[in-house]
Order: sequence, then structure tokens, then C-alpha cells
Amino acid sequence: MTYEHAAAFAQTSGLLYFVGIFLAVCLYAFWPRNRARFDAAAHLPLIED
Repeated sequence: MTYEHAAAFAQTSGLLYFVGIFLAVCLYAFWPRNRARFDAAAHLPLIED
């Protein structure tokens, strides 16, 4: 295995890893069950003490 092959493998696997993390975060953020929690957090700065 040459350096070029190792670098290409590392780049490809890193890309797939970060794409997977991005998709997991998007699924978490747009999952319908989490809507109420995010809506409450969005209105938190507007609540007066």
C-alpha cells in the first residue's frame, strides 16, 4: 500500500464518517418528536422574568 492509496482511503472514509454524522444531526433536528423541545428553546429569550 502506497501513501497515495492510504491517503485516498483516509479521505474517503473521513468523508463518509462526517456525512453520516451530518445526516444523524439533521434527523435529530427535524424529528417530529423533538419539535416541542426546539420550539420551547426558541421562545426562551422572549420570556420575561
